[in-house]
Amino acid sequence: MTKIIEVSNLSKKYYDRNQELLAIENISIDINYGEFLAIVGPSGCGKSTFLNIIGGIDKKTDGSIMMKSNLKVGYMLQSDCLFPWLSILDNALLGLKITGKLTDNNINYVKKLLNTYGLDNFINKYPDSLSGGMRQRVALIRTLSLKPDVLLLDEPFSALDYQTRLMVADDVYQIIKKEKKTVIMITHDIEEACSMADRVVVLSNRPSKVKKIINIDMNDSPIKRRKMIEFGEYSDMVWKEFDGYEE
Repeated sequence: MTKIIEVSNLSKKYYDRNQELLAIENISIDINYGEFLAIVGPSGCGKSTFLNIIGGIDKKTDGSIMMKSNLKVGYMLQSDCLFPWLSILDNALLGLKITGKLTDNNINYVKKLLNTYGLDNFINKYPDSLSGGMRQRVALIRTLSLKPDVLLLDEPFSALDYQTRLMVADDVYQIIKKEKKTVIMITHDIEEACSMADRVVVLSNRPSKVKKIINIDMNDSPIKRRKMIEFGEYSDMVWKEFDGYEE
């Protein structure tokens, strides 16, 4: 496999008047082209900190991040962040507009994505006319509009109810695979991680370190994976790596 990101001994400290807080410590992970990497760990362990450093939103304290040259990174947040006064098309084009890349070719590319993924009939409607799953699709297309090589997903389904979450996770997975994107996703949901990822990275309590990286050998969609015998076995493997786990 082709390695496109190499994270070595990554650490992050935060400072206030009274103390120094070590959020993540000596994290080393390689990310390969086309893979779906999920990162799980206890609440507050530093998952978002790690993702923010990879995305250039936060700065590392120590360690190194080596990326393949000209690698483009796109960030999809927990909330869909759709503006209610903008049409679906204008919401999907927002990233291009902000970055000054609103060309005819790019507009046509976004329209093609909306058409391909079942939103063509809603292109001139507004977010309040969409279901939660459809809104999440628009948010993903807005991120894809900038043609990133790597997608960073920060708890992308956390605002959805359970049933919708399952369907949207499957939907988003299919889009990502069809568009051949590399993904780093953080989630607190172990089953979600095992249903979508090629590898699951388990982080410890803060200061966060890599406890284990588990390869998920199930080459199918998230919903189909959940029906496999191996799914429960992988979920148990991940759960047993959590700090405080007891038989």
